[in-house]
Amino acid sequence: MENMLHLTPSRGLLPDEFIFSPDQLPPAISAAGVSLPVVDMSRSRDEVRRAILDAGKEFGFFMVVNHGVSEEAMRDMEAVCQEFFQLPAADKAHLFSEDPSKATRIFSGSIFETGGENYWRDCLRLACAFPVGDSSKDWPDKPQRLREVVEKFIVLTRGMGMEILRLLCEGMGLRPDYLEGDISGGDVVLHINHYPPCPNPDTTLGLPPHCDRNLLTLLLPSLVPGLEVAYNGDWIKVVPVPNSFVVNFGLQLEVVTNGMLKSIEHRVTTNMAVARTTVATCIMPAADCLIGPAEEFLSEDNPPLYRTLTFRDFKRTYNVVKLGSSLNLTTNLKNVQKEI
Repeated sequence: MENMLHLTPSRGLLPDEFIFSPDQLPPAISAAGVSLPVVDMSRSRDEVRRAILDAGKEFGFFMVVNHGVSEEAMRDMEAVCQEFFQLPAADKAHLFSEDPSKATRIFSGSIFETGGENYWRDCLRLACAFPVGDSSKDWPDKPQRLREVVEKFIVLTRGMGMEILRLLCEGMGLRPDYLEGDISGGDVVLHINHYPPCPNPDTTLGLPPHCDRNLLTLLLPSLVPGLEVAYNGDWIKVVPVPNSFVVNFGLQLEVVTNGMLKSIEHRVTTNMAVARTTVATCIMPAADCLIGPAEEFLSEDNPPLYRTLTFRDFKRTYNVVKLGSSLNLTTNLKNVQKEI
């Protein structure tokens, strides 16, 4: 636990292992005048599914409001996560692990289990089968209300995610339950990300440019800025709307749609003044689910662009592909995944 970031002494200097050379850091450019679309899920079903599909095709990211997750559940989740990271180190030491196979663990610094660069982030990872049931027994027992709050939050956010997937299917002319079953039936994984104040945010990152390996991600964002989304060679600085979630497509959705929907790179910057805590709910395929371009997206003029792999094999590829810097991992992974 001694290498957890919140225990790093604040001396006005960034430890060497977190510093990138200038050529490793992506350019800090903003896409002027461009912001993520906001989809109001209380509008008519036809309007919502068109808005989700249009936003997804252009950005791969969008925000949703009036999404069915209560404000109480959102505030409770934010509060309990902040309480967790404020606990004494001794109360969290038993959770610290660098073993990526552990469903519940705290880890720090890296995003990819292959090692390499360190990033200015602590993360509490929680995973559960759905419905939750006994899955919560391995979750932290402090703060006292964490398990109750997290279980309620997972049920609500997964429900929202499945409704978004149904709307996407309808918008693409598929049956509404097309993305139900094994493709979305794996563990629900929560990444509770904590980015402490950083002594020199210009020389490091909270997370590098990457795409999510799952099917769909639903992010409860902090009001503290940090998330940036790639767009036409620039970066959109995401400014969250109150009581919204940020939604983005994972690589599995790109593969299934043969590239119609894109999984877009995003990154996290840090700041010197305040901590930032976010909660990402990841809808995952089952490990043995065979995933490749669906027939509905293929034709003589549109052949398969991606290999068909089980999700387990895909994750193994995701974890071992490392040609040079981790900052290039997404590009390398997509090159391995593509048939052409």
